[in-house]
Amino acid sequence: MKPKILAISGSLRRGSFNTAVLATLAERFAAVAEVSLFPLNDVPLYDQDLDSDAPPAAVAALRQAIGEADALIIATPEYNYGVSGVLKNALDWASRPYGRSTLVGKPVLTFTSSPAFTGGARAQAGLNETLHAIGAKPLARPQIVIGLVHEKVKDDRLADAATLSFLESGVRDLLAEVAKSAKAAA
Repeated sequence: MKPKILAISGSLRRGSFNTAVLATLAERFAAVAEVSLFPLNDVPLYDQDLDSDAPPAAVAALRQAIGEADALIIATPEYNYGVSGVLKNALDWASRPYGRSTLVGKPVLTFTSSPAFTGGARAQAGLNETLHAIGAKPLARPQIVIGLVHEKVKDDRLADAATLSFLESGVRDLLAEVAKSAKAAA
């Protein structure tokens, strides 16, 4: 069976560069992994009063999708030196219930992108810190930041060969981690 990889974009924009890069990866790895994109458009703002055994439908779907995935790829733009609000909100929902989150122990590959040359490096640090706090397992590897992303995405796909090659090495590392975890569990 192919590993199930859940891809989450921290951008809701129709022409999102992060979503385009995730779609490119899904296509490139279709032969060896089932990569599906989970849109965050319907996830409501976190409200502890709604965080019960019957959370909002979009939250339940997010938690279920994470639980069924073998690993995640999370992409975010950098907004004001940090992770997008929509992604942080989704991670707050996904981190619950405390200590029993479906993210605990889940391998995660992260990347950031930005029209700036820094590629969202500051958001990358914040994203990985949040994932560590939740108990997820961000991959220990060189960070993936895509600077000048607006010049690298063409026709809604990542077109820059060097960037794509580096991203693909990250996905291969993620798939190796999934295989290692499956072997340890067997």
